[in-house]
Amino acid sequence: MMSDTEQQVEHVMVVPTLLFHEVGYFQGFNSEVEPYLKTLFDPNYISFRPRDTVEEDPSFKQLIPYCIFRHEGKIFYYTRGSKGGEQRLHSKRSIGIGGHISLEDDAKVGSTYREGMQREIDEEVAMDTKYTEECVGLINDDETEVGKVHLGIVHIFDLELPKVLPREESIIMTGFDSPEKLLQESDQFETWSQICLKGLFELS
Repeated sequence: MMSDTEQQVEHVMVVPTLLFHEVGYFQGFNSEVEPYLKTLFDPNYISFRPRDTVEEDPSFKQLIPYCIFRHEGKIFYYTRGSKGGEQRLHSKRSIGIGGHISLEDDAKVGSTYREGMQREIDEEVAMDTKYTEECVGLINDDETEVGKVHLGIVHIFDLELPKVLPREESIIMTGFDSPEKLLQESDQFETWSQICLKGLFELS
């Protein structure tokens, strides 16, 4: 039987970092999602491990949905206030909503990952609009301590109406703006947002 302490530790979805390297290592943004999703979401490779352990263990990558909301070409943005969970990201601007997929998201029907993604969205924002959603890329950033232990899976939600309101105190100063404007201000954004803005919207 698990002790109270063990039960309180969140267990999060991870895959071995070596598996990610086998599919094809990259640094930054990658729009070739299919080969990664096929392998990384194979139940034979996914496990749920204590979050406090894997946050310090680069031999595993935590799979993180990173959800971008778009309305008529404009992108939702916000600033992370001081009450958020990840100390390393405070007061940075962001275009992504998301977080860890937990063992508690285990889906009886459908996908645990999708359940977790929806829970993260519902916890952080209220979306009062219809939308379509597409997985458009992955983020890997081994140049930061946070990035070494996470792999971002980027989803764009195209909204019928620009109705996204924060539910959490850690999400402040929200709005919608053009990708061009956000790219000009990209040094104010957290690394993953910078990578997404450049990977998705920067004209080469």
